Amino acid sequence: MTSDPEYLALLERAKANLPAYVAEHERFQLPDLDILYEGKATVLRNFKDVTEVLRREDRDVVQYLLRELGTAGSQEGRRLLFQGRLVRGQIEDKLNSYIATFVMCSECNRPDTHLIRDGRTLVLKCEACGAHRPIKVKKAAPQVARPALEEGKVYEFTIEDIGGRGDGVARKEGYTVFIPGTGKGMTVKAFVEKVTGNIAFAKLHRAP
Repeated sequence: MTSDPEYLALLERAKANLPAYVAEHERFQLPDLDILYEGKATVLRNFKDVTEVLRREDRDVVQYLLRELGTAGSQEGRRLLFQGRLVRGQIEDKLNSYIATFVMCSECNRPDTHLIRDGRTLVLKCEACGAHRPIKVKKAAPQVARPALEEGKVYEFTIEDIGGRGDGVARKEGYTVFIPGTGKGMTVKAFVEKVTGNIAFAKLHRAP
């Protein structure tokens, strides 16, 4: 790095003249998600902290997350409640997808953007580099018949994750299935005891 005083002075002057959103974009980072479970509900306790960092309307983020996670829920103050027990990875994945689509500039990869309407088209405009791109908003898919997990039946599952209480988490036919006594990577046969919405609870099947 050069120690030329004139160069360093010019560099400091350039930094001072940068808009705040450009000078501070490196600090963009989502807060660690504060998740807990209340009965069969999943609570994101610091949801408002997330939307403040994203600089997006709460309702828009809520609608996106509920649609993508395939569940119902509601905002209560700074918290967001989801019906059913969701694992952290599910919520983080959908938040990252939201950021990629509705926050990050595809040209300069900065989060210094805002959303505008151009007729019926939603446009993401970058405040840093001036780039803009239309956003294709995915419409909710029509309800169609789908294979369902049935209570009282045995299915084969592959454990993809571990839930907050240590239960194995599998996904099958659009359902998230919690199976106690299993570990990540295991393939098991389990008896489905209860199905609630897109959440199911099962136990290991012991062949007679």
